[in-house]
Amino acid sequence: MAALNDFGYVEKAFANIREVMEKQGDNIKQAATMMADAIAADRLIHVYGGGGHTTLVMGEMFFRAGGLSNINPIMETGLSVFNQALKYLELERCVNYGASIVKYYDLQPDDLLIIFHNIGINPATIDAALEAKKCGVKIIAVSSSYWQNEMPPNHFIRHPSRKNLFDLADVCIDDYNPVGDAIVNVPGFDSPIGPVSNLVDFAIAHLLEIETVRQCVERGLVPPVWRSANAPGGDEFNAALLKKYKPRIKSL
Repeated sequence: MAALNDFGYVEKAFANIREVMEKQGDNIKQAATMMADAIAADRLIHVYGGGGHTTLVMGEMFFRAGGLSNINPIMETGLSVFNQALKYLELERCVNYGASIVKYYDLQPDDLLIIFHNIGINPATIDAALEAKKCGVKIIAVSSSYWQNEMPPNHFIRHPSRKNLFDLADVCIDDYNPVGDAIVNVPGFDSPIGPVSNLVDFAIAHLLEIETVRQCVERGLVPPVWRSANAPGGDEFNAALLKKYKPRIKSL
């Protein structure tokens, strides 16, 4: 049987993740310190995806086996891939929509918000960040400097302020996602295929949680972590965490 030809997709994706590991380690550690501080203060860690497939990273961090239990997804189906595609595309370009979502979740001063959006310039992302800053919230941004720097200042998908997500965050984690996202060219076919942003952002999300748990243990804190509900004893272990967080997390 002939070997599968991925036209370099796996290696390019791994190279992207390795670049994050090599160049963004300090930023990931700084962000994890903020997350460990939130755990120490018994605060939730709020997570927002600025539209489309970036909302999947928020879902990956929420109620996940081996993931932190105090993750509060700033969930809006209208922005997600579970809305009709053309509808969510319009909504993520809609001014003030992101602000209204953040307002609904009533974030407080010194709360922590992680915003994922690899493009990092659209209204639903920028308005969410601006509203969070207005409330005194600390922001960790996961996005791509390539998109933010290379998209024209007057591009129609930009927020009217022309701000980039990295302009508004306390800690910025670059996912190095290339403009256009897709990284594979098949000979004889003009359009690039094989998007990479979600693989890299999922890896960043888990690296943040791993480093947060490490720092919690170093401080003598017991980090709240879900066990698989499908493994023996999982439901019993998670019951105490559900009792604690279900009244505080709208999506539980």
